[in-house]
Amino acid sequence: MTTDVRVLRQDEWEHWYGRLELAFGGVPESPQERRLWEDLTDLDRSVGVWDGAECVGTAGAFPFRVSVPGGAFVAAAGVTMVSVAATHRRRGILTAMMRRQLDDVRAWGEPLAVLTASEPAIYGRFGYGVGSRQSRLVIDSSRVRIDAPDGTDDVRLRFADPGEAADRCEAVYLRTVGTRPGMLARSPGWERLPLLDPPQGRGGASPLQCVVAERDGETVGFARFHNKPESEGAVPDGRVLAREVTALDPAAYAALWRFLCDIDLTSTVEARNRPVDDPLLSLVSDIRRCQVRVRDSLHVRLVEVGAALEARTYLTPLDVVLEVEDAFCPWNAGRWRLSGDAKGATCERTRERPDLALSVRELGAAYLGDVSLAELAGAGRVRELRQGALAEATVAFGSPVAPWLQHGF
Repeated sequence: MTTDVRVLRQDEWEHWYGRLELAFGGVPESPQERRLWEDLTDLDRSVGVWDGAECVGTAGAFPFRVSVPGGAFVAAAGVTMVSVAATHRRRGILTAMMRRQLDDVRAWGEPLAVLTASEPAIYGRFGYGVGSRQSRLVIDSSRVRIDAPDGTDDVRLRFADPGEAADRCEAVYLRTVGTRPGMLARSPGWERLPLLDPPQGRGGASPLQCVVAERDGETVGFARFHNKPESEGAVPDGRVLAREVTALDPAAYAALWRFLCDIDLTSTVEARNRPVDDPLLSLVSDIRRCQVRVRDSLHVRLVEVGAALEARTYLTPLDVVLEVEDAFCPWNAGRWRLSGDAKGATCERTRERPDLALSVRELGAAYLGDVSLAELAGAGRVRELRQGALAEATVAFGSPVAPWLQHGF
């Protein structure tokens, strides 16, 4: 079989995207969704694999800036829309696209590549590590109360049309970006994503609703959610589906969650994407009545090891030599001396004896401060070559708050 891997042309997008939909089950997206993704697609950063006139592989990369420990934003390729036709599996198509893509990312001067995976087992062999996680909470709101802090009653809540309130909500969102590693600085056009609300995606729930939190006339938070009326016999048993809850201070945050947990005719609040250290876990009165499930979120790949490690800061002073294995991007392989602290870092090639040995996949997992190097060492994926080096690096690579990807792409 002869295939052609090349950059996407405008007149090929409809066919290309249709092949992507087919690979993910064949259910067409709504016209609203299609328009958004077509507008956001950067053709020069998208590739297709062609078998004659048929597209059998797709992959794209959004130009993002991702927050890292220390508060800086680092250029990153947001890998997306990856698929291989079911008729062409196990023929090296995915590997060919990953090869082309990572070479392109390096040429673009972006030290990181990030993605969310439909199947998390796929991307480790290409050097991606799970760099952040997310939690899903299902709160029994009929029995759980929100222990709100002082000042919560000073916050005014009111319903707002999601579209009309979009600018105010986006302003709040922009003030919170960068407060955690792993967050995306949205470029123009991405503010449309949270407003997507195709009827076929609601599963019987209401259209998107929005409540804004205000104090002294200023918008200090918002919640976007759906209400799904249900009953058990004659007893109301509705479900609130919280899509996004964002606030500028603890009182506004508590006020929004208290509202969601107090909506009439409902007994459950479900939030599908929250940080693993969400303050909500300390606001609820009974954590045992809140089902908490953790899963992978952002997968991180260091495309340029030196530039990526220099872009973040470190909790404690660190001076360590890393022996890095990277078979897929061999320009990263070898020894790197990383020296840094809370003010900055340098990472340069060296011939000195290594202190730790690991692959680029482990560096991706530890990069945002979520997975500890000690945990990876316990799994046999990091080797300590100098006594004490593992403990030093584990603390230094940490983050005061858990990384979090606030929305997918």
